[in-house]
Amino acid sequence: MSTHPTGTWVLLAYRIPREPSRPRIAVWRRLEALGVARLGDGLVALPADARTREHLDWIAEEVTEAGGAATVWVATAGSPAQERAVAQTMRDARAAEYEQIAAAARAAAGEDAAERRRALRRLREELRRVGRRDYFPPPQRQLAHSAVQALVEPNGAVVDAERIA
Repeated sequence: MSTHPTGTWVLLAYRIPREPSRPRIAVWRRLEALGVARLGDGLVALPADARTREHLDWIAEEVTEAGGAATVWVATAGSPAQERAVAQTMRDARAAEYEQIAAAARAAAGEDAAERRRALRRLREELRRVGRRDYFPPPQRQLAHSAVQALVEPNGAVVDAERIA
């Protein structure tokens, strides 16, 4: 993913009926999983590339199938400052997620070996999930990866708690 604003963004403008709530909640969850920037009520943005465009096209189809209205747009920001602000909002959201992962890894270091193995699997999966929506990587990304990796010996075995502290 890019570390700087891309210049081009893909936008999804949508309205979805409040009832039934299941489709509305499903759309909200999919947008959250993608790490969208929320520009306004019913307006979200992602840096434009084939993958993000395809995802927002699929979500637009879901919205219309649920009785709502949706359009997908490709656009540029009105100014570099606006674009940087949107990118920073996205970066800050990922930074908070990475900080939570790093804290969980540090907490797992004090657990028994079986719990550390479970935590290691869970935290690696969480790193993958966050990484998929990390378009503007913050410094906390590397810190989270290092904290999770600290649970593993160089030979791949789970580290004893005394060696991490």
